[in-house]
Amino acid sequence: MSDYSQAERRLLLNLAREAICAALDKRQLDLNATSEHLAEHRGAFTTLHIDGELRGCVGYVFPQYSLYRTVAETAVAAAFDDPRFAPLKKEEYPKLEYEISVLSPVSPIDAEDVEVGKHGLVITYGSRRGLLLPQVPTEHGWDREKFLQQTCIKAGIPPDAWEHGAKIEAFTAEIFSDQDMKEKRPGSKTGSRG
Repeated sequence: MSDYSQAERRLLLNLAREAICAALDKRQLDLNATSEHLAEHRGAFTTLHIDGELRGCVGYVFPQYSLYRTVAETAVAAAFDDPRFAPLKKEEYPKLEYEISVLSPVSPIDAEDVEVGKHGLVITYGSRRGLLLPQVPTEHGWDREKFLQQTCIKAGIPPDAWEHGAKIEAFTAEIFSDQDMKEKRPGSKTGSRG
């Protein structure tokens, strides 16, 4: 069951879009949540794509602010501060596709209990930490072991650190995107997300 209604999902996707537009125009956005539900403190990630290719992904694993503010801030950070990409150019803005992942609380998990497609992972070893969202292993066709290894690599630690004392934590996520909203419009055909 979804925590967020279709109207709330649409509002959050539009907020992500508007936050990036405001940053491009160098104007402030009101980040006061529009409802008590969206004022709850939740971890979340905003992922941006252009033509199906990743263009940025930034988030907060642990709740710091209202979900409303978190979505706005992570959208702007994904557009301009993801170190894997150059800051977004104004001409790229109309091409952006948005995906939001609202996270459950993070809790310890044994490696054998990790479920691909259900869990996102946080692996910590010393001062290094890597995180992969639940949709990542399914998008890449990874099994559980490969998912654990890739999360270690993301942390900048040896791929087998999960077997040698690294702390493994998991979370689930409610994931929704522009594509989902298109598929759920009345009269539209439903299809799987690519």
